[in-house]
Amino acid sequence: MKLRCSFSSRQPHFVASFALFWLLSLDFGALALDRLTTKDGKTQEVQILGVNGSTVQIRVGTGSIGLPLSSVASVVMAAPAELAAANAAFQANDYAKALPLAKAVAEKYKGLPTDWARQATSLVGDTQVGLGNLKEAEAAYKEYQRVYPGAGTLQTDVGMARIALARKSFDEAKAKLAPIAAAALKEKMQPPALAPAYSQTFFLLGQIAEAQGELEVALENYLRTVTLFYEDRSAVAAAQEKANALRKKDPTLTVP
Repeated sequence: MKLRCSFSSRQPHFVASFALFWLLSLDFGALALDRLTTKDGKTQEVQILGVNGSTVQIRVGTGSIGLPLSSVASVVMAAPAELAAANAAFQANDYAKALPLAKAVAEKYKGLPTDWARQATSLVGDTQVGLGNLKEAEAAYKEYQRVYPGAGTLQTDVGMARIALARKSFDEAKAKLAPIAAAALKEKMQPPALAPAYSQTFFLLGQIAEAQGELEVALENYLRTVTLFYEDRSAVAAAQEKANALRKKDPTLTVP
């Protein structure tokens, strides 16, 4: 006698609960590398293989199972080495090298609720801007907003400001960044999900001011990135370099 069990696509909550029960009943031993917490408060150490569409793929024996991404509250997982290499290349303005590295991480993990997965996904757009591929950059930022709704809207606005700056549409860029900067300066504590966007905002405002000859304003915004809004390391490194160059060019330059 054969036993058959079929699950309808209209039963996502049952499937998620069943999958989680299965995970909790297994002994992962040496493979327990990552910590996954679901929205019902349950935490389990697992090996995360990546994200496939709307599911997180988790190793089970020699195979894998998928948990709905929407059921995952948080993940503690080391960032892939490719992301550090992508960041290093980006900081060196080697965008051609940074892009495939950032893409590899984003395509495998985008949607995962970790700071590094968010950063990799937004870095794809940033590198496209660096390469002058502005249409591709816009698509990348909109994809970021799709997979990270909420805070993703803010990061997308920063990305679109970056595109406007590349086009030398300074007023358009400032219009997108001004409300973000105002909100950031009112915050007593930076929400972790928004902190990278704040870092990038003040760095971009510094670039805009410098391009328009407002060097004191530029220096102020670069120093805000370095001293106050320092969550995005790439932005901080670039802002420090820009601030040093301004001071070297004009040692009398002061912050307004």
